[in-house]
Amino acid sequence: MSADKVSVTRVIAATPDVLFAVVADPARHVEIDGSGTVKGSGGEPGTRLSLGAEFGMSMRHGVPYKMVNEVVEFEDDRLIAWKPRLDGPGFIGTLMGAVIWRYSFEPVEGGTRVTETWDPTQSKMSWMLGLLGEQKSAQANMEKTLERLDQLVTNT
Repeated sequence: MSADKVSVTRVIAATPDVLFAVVADPARHVEIDGSGTVKGSGGEPGTRLSLGAEFGMSMRHGVPYKMVNEVVEFEDDRLIAWKPRLDGPGFIGTLMGAVIWRYSFEPVEGGTRVTETWDPTQSKMSWMLGLLGEQKSAQANMEKTLERLDQLVTNT
């Protein structure tokens, strides 16, 4: 059994450029993270990601660890995705990462439809993620992330 993609969507009363600016700034990820695992970024506030850019994240899931993320998809104000890997030796780092996190932004009546996707289909550990039922926790965490993003940009 392998893990399948999971997506969560929310309409937020803000324009795509405003929402994209938050997600494309790694220093803001700790503000919107719904999982509680993101503890800090290696980037300066206001740094805007681009295709091929790499950025670090300090994480904690029981124990502290660091991830390095590479932006693998990028369309300004429309789409951004990154693939994390554990900040460690080559094989181990790659083995423990490769789940793609993707955000898309579509203008709609009343704001922007934001979709966050957790995509483990390229991960060498997809089978383990499926066995552990990671889709359920990913879905719950993404719902919280989009709620936090909404609150941040609409001040609610």
